[in-house]
Amino acid sequence: MSTISPLRAPAPGNPATHPELSEALHQAVSHKTGEALALLQTVATDFSPAVFANSLGAEDMVLTDLILRNRLPIEIFSLDTGRLPPKTYDLMAQTEKHYGTRLTVYYPRHENAEAYVRTHGINAFYQSTELRKACCQIRKVEPLQRALAGKKAWITGMRAQQSTTREALAIRSFDAGNGLEKFNPLADWSEKEVWAYIRIHQVPYNTLHDQFYPSIGCAPCTRPISLGEDIRAGRWWWENPETKECGLHIRKE
Repeated sequence: MSTISPLRAPAPGNPATHPELSEALHQAVSHKTGEALALLQTVATDFSPAVFANSLGAEDMVLTDLILRNRLPIEIFSLDTGRLPPKTYDLMAQTEKHYGTRLTVYYPRHENAEAYVRTHGINAFYQSTELRKACCQIRKVEPLQRALAGKKAWITGMRAQQSTTREALAIRSFDAGNGLEKFNPLADWSEKEVWAYIRIHQVPYNTLHDQFYPSIGCAPCTRPISLGEDIRAGRWWWENPETKECGLHIRKE
């Protein structure tokens, strides 16, 4: 039986996480930061209670910094699937220490996770897209639904450039599945702008990014990418690009 190897040997260092901070880039980041902050302030005022779903990726650390630096009344929560990389847990602790806060963390319901593993196996998500999505449903989607219950809006760090499934990403939309407004303040940001913000404001980030992990999820479903690959190529790399979503951001028309 063949096995799926999640690892590639990345070259040392990652220039993508340390862009040259030119004057033009500074100005672009300053402008977009102002727009993102204005949107967050509007959400906090007009859509309370609002929450920010922090997956602890680079984009989400930008929004974490904007919310906490400006003391916006927006709750920040994370989903602990039980299978995150150790470096992600390190970042959770570092974030709490850096900002003097506590993240709200939601976990899968143990009976659902246990039933899945007993029925299908510990790494059944490699076997088919259906089993992978079932795992995501248990470890991500159901906890998210609990986190969003009773809220008027949720905020994400998604960007249009991240994948083919997000090219038409809007800054604001109505999430019919969860029955609330959804905001993506970084929808039009480039990867370079995200990393410029992190450098300028010295924002904590997952050090796996420096090892060519541009998109970080659960450890078994994430690998580093090679130069020239799509930034989401390291997520569920055994599937077609069109299926590479976990179910958190699927719109119901």
